[in-house]
Amino acid sequence: MNQPLLVTAARKAGSTITLAIGAVILLLLIALALLSLLPAENSLQVSAYTLTLVGKILCYAIVALALDLVWGYAGLLSLGHGLFFALGGYAMGMYLMRETSGDELPAFMTFLSWTELPWYWTGTNHFLWAMCLVVLAPGLLALVFGFFAFRSRIKGVYFSIMTQALTFAGMLLFFRNETGFGGNNGFTNFRSILGFSITSQGTRATLFLLTVALLLGCLFVGWRLALSKFGRVLTALRDAENRLMFCGYDPRGFKLFVWVLSAVMCGLAGSLYVPLVGIINPSEMSPTNSIEAAVWVALGGRGTLIGPLLGAGVVNGMKSWFTVAFPEYWLFFLGALFIIVTLYLPKGVIGLLKKKGEQ
Repeated sequence: MNQPLLVTAARKAGSTITLAIGAVILLLLIALALLSLLPAENSLQVSAYTLTLVGKILCYAIVALALDLVWGYAGLLSLGHGLFFALGGYAMGMYLMRETSGDELPAFMTFLSWTELPWYWTGTNHFLWAMCLVVLAPGLLALVFGFFAFRSRIKGVYFSIMTQALTFAGMLLFFRNETGFGGNNGFTNFRSILGFSITSQGTRATLFLLTVALLLGCLFVGWRLALSKFGRVLTALRDAENRLMFCGYDPRGFKLFVWVLSAVMCGLAGSLYVPLVGIINPSEMSPTNSIEAAVWVALGGRGTLIGPLLGAGVVNGMKSWFTVAFPEYWLFFLGALFIIVTLYLPKGVIGLLKKKGEQ
């Protein structure tokens, strides 16, 4: 008789603890940005390297959250989210290159003997149009791809293979010098954004705080979506698509909406990643990067929203250490981690913690 009350109380306590931990992490991130503004001689100052590293991990956390919406809730395992992330980054990179070069052609175009800007670079010297491209480039690609894929009822491993092929094709396209995106070197050597020096402490701190705000915004959207009727339909779609269709729902519209929303989130994350890190090249479209994103979600716990953030932080933190201490063993460790999660943590770390809490 009292067991349901105990379970309800445990869930409420778990939610309170989660909110408390989230608030502490948020305060730490804000403190990190403020401490980076201290003079270099101050022992409490956070270095530009540390701020950039944490900011990069936060951008990857947004990608993990976006992938969780399509994989954890809709059951669509995408191995091509790196493409949407890179498209948003390239859109921002085009603006940064135009601001750096002024009225001249970007340096890489001059080196390749280009005489004029390609038509698709038109208007990229305006920040607002660049932000439109950040949303439109990944969003429209996802819309077109998703429309035909879901119309043909492609799902499961076939959908995963198609998304991986899509990002691989994008990587090969952007590697070519004649496409006008810098070839294998991509875009780099940015100097300013909106007239502010991109390497100054204030600009870095502002970009970092914007990344934190974007992560919170995406988390809020995902949370509201998961609790809504739309979210319940998505989970029903994931668990029993045929039954859902029998109830009169058309799954194509639900899949397409969450697929495009996820792509736009990735594009926004890429647009902040580029000024933070200072470079964007076709390697960001590598299928390996998209597979790593799936590992982040699997490790943290798909369908939980918080789990993918945890997974992205843990894996990328370990990657930063491994690639310095044991660079040749990182991929072996990543593969072993994925096997361990698949065999022993099918619901991820969050699923394990929930199980322990219920016990």
